Amino acid sequence: MSEATAIANAPQPRTRDCLAADLRQLGVTAGEVLLVHSSLNSLGWVCGGPVVVVQALLDVLTPAGTLIMPAHSGDYSDPMDWSNPPVPVEWQETIRQTMPLFDPRCTPTRSMGAIAETFRSWPDGRRSHHPQVSFAAWGEEADFITANHSIENGLGEGSPLARVYDLDGRVLLLGVGHDRNTSFHLAEYRADVRAKLMNGMPLLVDGRRQWHTCPDINFDDDPFAEIGAEFEQTGAAAVGPVGSATARLFSQRAAVDFAVKWLLAVSR
Repeated sequence: MSEATAIANAPQPRTRDCLAADLRQLGVTAGEVLLVHSSLNSLGWVCGGPVVVVQALLDVLTPAGTLIMPAHSGDYSDPMDWSNPPVPVEWQETIRQTMPLFDPRCTPTRSMGAIAETFRSWPDGRRSHHPQVSFAAWGEEADFITANHSIENGLGEGSPLARVYDLDGRVLLLGVGHDRNTSFHLAEYRADVRAKLMNGMPLLVDGRRQWHTCPDINFDDDPFAEIGAEFEQTGAAAVGPVGSATARLFSQRAAVDFAVKWLLAVSR
């Protein structure tokens, strides 16, 4: 969406205060643990851009709360698996040998959107150390959520997703749908219905950079929109406007548990 379209999509500038008011009206509360997936353009024209969106979220949560966003860098992976776009076969070994090590301080996100990219380096924030599927967090539980992110099965039991589940946190889909609901990947692990694979990435091992492979699963997010729609039919999500966006707010634990049952049912 162009900036001109964003202007046309908003009857007035979206400000820090009005976004915070919309978030409170939706049901976001001070002190809670909140995992956010977002689209800046969906909000209309925001005065101050992604910085103001993060500020509005933190204003509502307060320092007693915790804000989490995905900070994934999917290009830190085996080029053999790249399809959007693919690279020539003859490039692949060079890429494996020269891909830089992941650095939580400066490795950018990929395809996470402007809000998540802004948040990944937020002052006093934390970022987990998985080269491909890291998460950024700020607030009371940030250390607990981002610590000890397992390299193996990167969105499973050793991930920040599982820590949000432990804390009974909530998910906010801010202008995006359930096809972006990363928490459903945790359900894929728990349902144990996906094929296993070996996942490759550059890591520092015994002080030396190496190409490392480890176990993971073959994700399939194709059914996520359908799972999310059926989950919402239970009345478990609050749906309402934030700026020009349609936002969805719900318990991550309830959504994951629902998705596990759904995946098991369709796999029989």
